[in-house]
Amino acid sequence: MFSEVRALMPGFMLCTVIAITATFVSDHYGGPQFLYALLIGIAFHFLADSEKCIPGIEASAKKLVRFGVALLGARIVATDVSDLGLVGVGALVGAVVLTISFGLLFARLLGLPPMLGLLSGGGTGICGISATLAISSTLPATRENERYTLLTAIGVAIFSTAAMVLYPLVVKAAGLSVSEAGLFLGGSIHDVAQVVGAGLIISPEVGDAATLAKMFRVAMLMPVVVVLGMVFHAERKREVGASGKKTPVLPLFLVAFAALAALNSVGLLSPEVVEVSSNVSRWCLVISIAALGVKTSLEKLAELGWKPIALLSGEALFVAAYMLAMVFLSRALA
Repeated sequence: MFSEVRALMPGFMLCTVIAITATFVSDHYGGPQFLYALLIGIAFHFLADSEKCIPGIEASAKKLVRFGVALLGARIVATDVSDLGLVGVGALVGAVVLTISFGLLFARLLGLPPMLGLLSGGGTGICGISATLAISSTLPATRENERYTLLTAIGVAIFSTAAMVLYPLVVKAAGLSVSEAGLFLGGSIHDVAQVVGAGLIISPEVGDAATLAKMFRVAMLMPVVVVLGMVFHAERKREVGASGKKTPVLPLFLVAFAALAALNSVGLLSPEVVEVSSNVSRWCLVISIAALGVKTSLEKLAELGWKPIALLSGEALFVAAYMLAMVFLSRALA
């Protein structure tokens, strides 16, 4: 066991240092932590072929992400549903389902792989990079899927940051109320941090409303990854068939995610435990995205061309237009 840990340490420490650096830059100079981790990781791609670093990089990219996703369950609270109301819940569920469906359809129209449409639609529709990594962990572990995961992560980070700056202007121009602004921002911006930032640009009240809507979208991650885990169970089973290992229908990390969400919903997790779980989860995901960056070549990303950019921008515009339409529809029905 000690020899296995020692073999993992060089690559794991590399990814951890990149994650710490990205966090420092984000905390002191602003900007998305995940995007910094990706870009710095790409700068260290030359170490991806190092025999000393490969085991730790692989473990960080594939195994650590599952631990981080499992801990995300501690952030889910079922009472958020009642606070949003029936119209809000319906609009947000529709945003997730329709954005993923749009991603799959638009990817097909552009001649792109359906896996890229699934990853980008899920990342855009649910909760950005966290959702992208969670969905990726349910897919067959191939080089292509890793490349699509990184591309999606870069795209949603960029578009989420742009939305944080631009969407408050849309709120002002459309004359939305506090609850309407919160539903629009929380339902259309990709990552949680950018949702909070966009809301606070307008007012603390809008920030709270947007965060509530966003956390419901985060909660939608659980049913989505459970369904995908079952859909791709056969393919994952074929991958490990030669090793003789058994592959459960639902991966263990999804079971842990659901269990933590249930415990927190019934009040069995203290605020301190929730905070610690959330922080550990974020660190795991930042280290994992740094590992993905180290593994990815810019040359291979460039081979995908302009179509992925069109796909990601189309999904961002789709979910924003949908949420704005739902806000005006709810106003008309009130």
